[in-house]
Amino acid sequence: MNEAGNTETLVRRAWEAGVVGAGGAGFPTHLKLRTRLEWVVANGAECEPLLHKDRELMKRHAAEVLQGLALAAEAVGASRTAVGVKAKNRGAVEALRKCGARNEAEETASDPNGSPFLILFGNFYPSGDEYEVVYRVTGRLVPPGGIPPQVGVLVQNVETLFNLARAAEGIPVTHTLVTIGGLVRRPVTAWLPVGTRVIDALEVAGGASVGNFVVMESGVMMGRLVADPAAPVTKTTSGLLVLPRRHKVVQRYLTPPDVQRRIGKSACDQCSYCTELCPRYLLGYDVRPHVVMRSLGFSASGSPLWNRFGRLCCGCGICTLYACPEDLFPREACLEAIRDLRNAGVTDSRQGEPSVVHPMKEYRRVPLDLLMRKLNLQEFDAEAPLEDVSLRPPVVRIPLRQHVGEAACPVVSVGDRVSAGQLVADLPLEARGARVHASMSGWVTKITEYVEISAARGTP
Repeated sequence: MNEAGNTETLVRRAWEAGVVGAGGAGFPTHLKLRTRLEWVVANGAECEPLLHKDRELMKRHAAEVLQGLALAAEAVGASRTAVGVKAKNRGAVEALRKCGARNEAEETASDPNGSPFLILFGNFYPSGDEYEVVYRVTGRLVPPGGIPPQVGVLVQNVETLFNLARAAEGIPVTHTLVTIGGLVRRPVTAWLPVGTRVIDALEVAGGASVGNFVVMESGVMMGRLVADPAAPVTKTTSGLLVLPRRHKVVQRYLTPPDVQRRIGKSACDQCSYCTELCPRYLLGYDVRPHVVMRSLGFSASGSPLWNRFGRLCCGCGICTLYACPEDLFPREACLEAIRDLRNAGVTDSRQGEPSVVHPMKEYRRVPLDLLMRKLNLQEFDAEAPLEDVSLRPPVVRIPLRQHVGEAACPVVSVGDRVSAGQLVADLPLEARGARVHASMSGWVTKITEYVEISAARGTP
């Protein structure tokens, strides 16, 4: 088969399997494979505190991750590949080396065997930001407001590449790898059926070890509080962390937006620490959270002047949870600014200007250990090894939209008997969305914004 044929085959297989980015917004993977690029980078940095699922995946399934990396590289015509992983994750590093990944220093002008380079990251947050990954691996800067393919790079989470390797064999995405940690009886990393309710997922780790707790999905820095214990895990869920409701981080997430704004308006003294430690600012992008904070004290007519300095915020939370000496909410102000500008149709003509890396960048990195001490998270950190868990929950609620783009359309009806891996919601190949498959066998008991499948007929 020719090169174009190989690309179209993998694109179709990824679409058929419903592969999406497992590390963030969940962009449909088959759409990313339809371009010509120089680099494909496997992102295994996993910088969120308390999460270990990428590390455990690379330790156990390094071969499949590298197979997915090779397939993606072939599809986009990339001549260079790399895996970014933290040096401290020695088990993952060794597993990748055993499967053929080469040390960064072994780079030569020609690479006849196509082996990926192993790029070792320091233990900093947020080392997994794709802008940071592209710069660390290639030395290139993504255009402000742009995406890595604009500089010839495709960045994919290691679980996405694992799923891509399975998709090439005709296996759809029905499970997601999740670290279940914090105040649980037995922290663990496990494959959970997509659509598993949070309350059922916690039982895999023996349940919560405290009474008055909350659950944070996908991390304490960029994750979210789970409001409903019956909420489902999705293809992009990377962690479920049980924390005491009284914990400082939890209380900050529970602070209502109007209170955040009122406190910020009265207490921000424009010290600019939030800006000086912002990872995007240090990469050279025009992100200035302290300037955005000024908009809280001005009328609506003047706020766009200040809000445009939040447009390139990646939402990492360094400003809000680490840098601000007043415990204010500059990250939330930036994200609100982005929404306000988008709704107003305001564009920033300077957004496309090239970036220049800040000369102090390497000296202002935030060590993950220091971040965890600042947030009082050390007591919740545990190994959470990957275990082979055969979970069959009583019900799964599989969202029709688990990704950036359009929701899939159901192709089953209430009362249908479905089998694990069966297609339950579809989208055309050209659509900006992803197909959805049954994560367990059972009966369809409800169809709303999700397809509900019960293990027992007629069970809600």
